[in-house]
Amino acid sequence: QVQLVESGGGLVQAGGSLRLSCAVSGRTFSVSRMGWFLQAPGKEREFVAVIWWSGGNTVYADSVKGRFTISRDNAKNMVYLQMNSLKPEDTAVYYCAASGDNSRWNYWGQGTQVTVSS
Repeated sequence: QVQLVESGGGLVQAGGSLRLSCAVSGRTFSVSRMGWFLQAPGKEREFVAVIWWSGGNTVYADSVKGRFTISRDNAKNMVYLQMNSLKPEDTAVYYCAASGDNSRWNYWGQGTQVTVSS
């Protein structure tokens, strides 16, 4: 099992920044990639960004390219999401996820609320 705990959410004004953190514990050796997802009220959960644990390759949703940066610290078993130039439409619960392969997301955190005021 892999446990994920997010932190760093909060209330910020439009144009501001937040950094989300995800602490990874348990069978971390089984993790091949880490991702961030968001779920806005009344909407489906959607992909934000992914980073491969080995190599550090990244992929972003078009809506966050140039504004968000995903990174990891392998030594600390941490994954981060730096969010800049935040917009009200970024308001959502943000989830950290872990995958042991490239086909599905096996583990999820409890989520952290991000609210961007206009």
